Amino acid sequence: QVRLVESGGGLVQAGGSLRLSCAASGSLISNTTMSWYRQAPGKRRESVADISSGGSTYYASSVKGRFTISRDIAKNTVYLQMNSLKPEDTAVYYCYAPFFNYHYWGQGTQVTVSS
Repeated sequence: QVRLVESGGGLVQAGGSLRLSCAASGSLISNTTMSWYRQAPGKRRESVADISSGGSTYYASSVKGRFTISRDIAKNTVYLQMNSLKPEDTAVYYCYAPFFNYHYWGQGTQVTVSS
């Protein structure tokens, strides 16, 4: 049974930083592409960043230069370091990964950026 558990969300002022964590169990993050998505109220879920099994990274244009995705293979955990946060970054952030031809999502963690 694969499980993804996010943590690290919260309330922060504009310009501040947060680090999200996604701890995986039941499979190895090094075997797949791990992704972060977010969904703001009334908007569609959108891709934020991902890291491939080989370590290559991708960022949405809206977060490039401010967010950094990384992983600790020993801890089987993926991180999203978010700097220079803006009110428009406010959303529920989800961890996602495909394992064994199934799609797995975490429960989400709320990030709120006040102006």
